[in-house]
Amino acid sequence: MIGNRESSGGAHFAFTDRWGGVSAAPYAMLNLGGAVGDEPAAVHANRRLAAGALGLDPAAVRWMHQVHGNDVALADDLSPGGEPPPADAMVTARGGTALAVLTADCTPVLLADPVSGVAAAAHAGRPGLLAGVVPAAVAAMRALGADPGRIVARTGPTVCGRCYEVPAAMRDEAERTVPGCGAVSATGTPAIDIPAGVRAQLAASGVRDIALSPVCTRESADHFSYRRDRTTGRQAGYVWLDAA
Repeated sequence: MIGNRESSGGAHFAFTDRWGGVSAAPYAMLNLGGAVGDEPAAVHANRRLAAGALGLDPAAVRWMHQVHGNDVALADDLSPGGEPPPADAMVTARGGTALAVLTADCTPVLLADPVSGVAAAAHAGRPGLLAGVVPAAVAAMRALGADPGRIVARTGPTVCGRCYEVPAAMRDEAERTVPGCGAVSATGTPAIDIPAGVRAQLAASGVRDIALSPVCTRESADHFSYRRDRTTGRQAGYVWLDAA
C-alpha cells in the first residue's frame, strides 16, 4: 500500500503503490484518483485506507483538481472535503495538513522546509514541467517564509526517460524550454526525461537536497501507468509536517 515513506526533521514524504485497496480491475486495487472512471465509493474507501496507513486523518488531506498547468493553490484556504481547486501545486504553512498529488506516469514532487514549517506538492507532467509548475511551487513556499536551501525535495514513481518516447519536435521543444530533459528512449528514439527536468528546475531554484525515485511506472507492475494501460488508476504522493 505504502511503497515508500521517509521522514526528515519533522517532514514526512510518502508514496503509494497500487496494492491493498478495494477497487476492481482495471483500477485494482488502491486507486486514489476520483476522475478515472472508478466507483466513487471505492475511491473514498481507498483514500481512507491510505490515510490510515500513514497515521493521517483523511479530513487533514488536501487534494487538487489537476489540469497540467502551473497554478499553485494555498491549501490553508481549503475546507476539508471541499471541492478541490484547479491547480497542479499546493502549498501549506499549517502543520498536520497533508498535501496529496495524483499520478500515473507524471512526476509527483514533494517539498518541505521543516524549519519554516512550509510544505508543497506538485504534479509535473510534460505540460506542467514546461509551464514551470515546479519553480512556481518553490516560489510559493518562499512567499510563506521557506528557504530553498533548506527545502527537502523528493519525487515518486514516474515514467522514466527511456520509456517516455515522443516525437522529435516535442523532445526538442522540451529541451529548449527545460535544458536537460531531452532524452533517448530504450529503442533509440526521441524521449523526454521528466524527472531530470524536475531536478534541473529545483536546482535552478536553489534546492539542494533532491532525491529522485528510481521506480519507472511503465516498467513496474506495482504501479499504475497510463502510458502502459490507458484505463487505469492513480497512485499518490503525500507530504506533511508535524503539527506544532
